[in-house]
Amino acid sequence: MVYTTAELLDFLDQELRAAWRGERVVLSSEERLNPVVAKAIGTAKLSKVFAVQDFRDQIHHYQREHNVSGLVWHTCRFQGRSHQLPELHPQLIATPSDKQTLQAAKGGVIEFWHNSIANLRLWRSGAPPLPLELNTIERWIAEAEWAEIDATRTELYLRLCWGDPKVCHYDWARPDSGCERIIAAIAEPSSIKV
Repeated sequence: MVYTTAELLDFLDQELRAAWRGERVVLSSEERLNPVVAKAIGTAKLSKVFAVQDFRDQIHHYQREHNVSGLVWHTCRFQGRSHQLPELHPQLIATPSDKQTLQAAKGGVIEFWHNSIANLRLWRSGAPPLPLELNTIERWIAEAEWAEIDATRTELYLRLCWGDPKVCHYDWARPDSGCERIIAAIAEPSSIKV
């Protein structure tokens, strides 16, 4: 019997709780860091961090070995509409089939976004946010491998992604992986980082 994604997430949650209660000890934690850092942080805290990290690495190995998905399903709700889409759980890795699932969901995400942006202004996420034209976004949509969407009560966030799903949200991963981040809002968007 192969464990499911939900079971792996439950195992990770149980392990995290056990580590923070001090029930997991990694004796080599001091050896893994510079001695000054180890002394400043303390061996008890280091042990907890490395215990969780080691367990998560084992879960990732299990995912690869048994091809267990790292995707969970998320429902985005905005202005009376809703759309369910897959997203990579932050504690798991994406399998090759996960990326295919993300790519297959792109059309539905984009359709939901198009149907939800009437009367909203479009912005590129940043400090400060920059106004965008729809034709620029359409070009990014065509180039993206998959799309992610999320919302607050008044703003809709579209991420057009490519590359490795595990690192695409980090700027350091560019140009091999990345996301263009678009905000649809009535006026200038809030300062929420997307």
